Amino acid sequence: APRKILTDVEDADFSPDGKELAVSRVVEGRYRLEYPIERILHQPEGWVSNVRVSPDGSRVAFVFGDEPKYSAYAQGRLAVVPATGGAPTVLTAALDRPVSGPVLWSADGQSLFFLVDDDRESYVGRIPASGGAVERLTSGRQTVSSVSLGPDGALTLLQGTAAAPAEVHAFENGALRKLTRQNDDLFAGLELGLSEPFTSKSKDGTAVNGILVKPASYDPGRLYPLLLRIHGGPNGQDSWSFSFERELFAAHGYAVLAVNYRGSSGRGAAFQKAIFGDWGRKEVMDLLGAVDEAVARKIADPDRLGLGGWSYGGILTDYTIATDTRFKAAVSGAGSALQLSMYGSDQYIRQYELEIGLPWKATDRWIRISYPFFRADRIRTPTLFMGGEKDFNVPIIGGEQMYQALRSLGVPTELVVYPGQFHGITTPSYVKDRLERNLAWYAKHLKPAN
Repeated sequence: APRKILTDVEDADFSPDGKELAVSRVVEGRYRLEYPIERILHQPEGWVSNVRVSPDGSRVAFVFGDEPKYSAYAQGRLAVVPATGGAPTVLTAALDRPVSGPVLWSADGQSLFFLVDDDRESYVGRIPASGGAVERLTSGRQTVSSVSLGPDGALTLLQGTAAAPAEVHAFENGALRKLTRQNDDLFAGLELGLSEPFTSKSKDGTAVNGILVKPASYDPGRLYPLLLRIHGGPNGQDSWSFSFERELFAAHGYAVLAVNYRGSSGRGAAFQKAIFGDWGRKEVMDLLGAVDEAVARKIADPDRLGLGGWSYGGILTDYTIATDTRFKAAVSGAGSALQLSMYGSDQYIRQYELEIGLPWKATDRWIRISYPFFRADRIRTPTLFMGGEKDFNVPIIGGEQMYQALRSLGVPTELVVYPGQFHGITTPSYVKDRLERNLAWYAKHLKPAN
């Protein structure tokens, strides 16, 4: 009997006549780009996504990632390969920013449209299919989250800002025209926080960018309790898009600081890969540098500092409170600290082995990146730990271990486990409960002046 090969189709697109299929699939752990199925066009080192066949069927466009060891920090690049095979042409080799889909061919097959993550924003880019410079079609403090191309060449897209959730817009003559108004009535009666760009310098000289949200009634003559809210990933970024969480905290009297620490996207490959195999050091340096700047600018009350996050944001919360004792309240969601215990219990085995190494061979490195647990006796910050019962991304044991450590040390702590929930909390009553518990924990320990 023929040997059965484990395969997983990741993405696919039909030829213009609908008779053939271009696919990205994983065969025995390695990506292949095939068109038609089983004619291998390309086998890159990393992943392949957003496979799109040209209007005449002669070429296949795709986005590909970096070599496997950098999978957590990969910047997607756009390439085109002949449908008959041959060497791909990397169109965005000179663009040191992540490319993402949807990837769209123009009707004449002469150009391609796609999305680009830049510093705190996302825009629509266009490039000649034969190669050339990337043309930036949209710009400003906004995030484009999707784009569609009509048969007549008309572009529509989802665009939002820090003050407005995404709505459908038409792109006409270089400008946006709003087509939907789903949130106009609701937002007409709301006072939103004041979102502004925020830049700080870390102690090693690295410039770090983020977003500061001040309460709507912000008074520059007062000091405010500050919440450092840390995004997950780490390969992601806080951007100029509407954040209910940031607005909720600002509405309760907090200044909210979202920092794109090293490891975040939007600042280039070197910025993302700076934390490779060295977690909890440069990121914490960047986060603390931002807090220092907020205090120096007399925005934040140095005696009322809080922090929190989910996933890698929760992990960085643990790293930060084990590094600096000045924070008076923390909320660590879906986090971990004893990273050694995550090996074999979560979904990141391949990353661990390629980036950190096998625990029995790289024991010192594993212990080093687990320092929040082994230095738990240095933690003074009252911390609320949260997570989903069935989370296999960052299992709840990560929070349970730190909860027990702080309980044994007499540091105020609580643990909340949401039954039946995975990495994201989706049951509406639990979503509400999580936000309410965050607010209650911060209010208890920071006592914001409303």
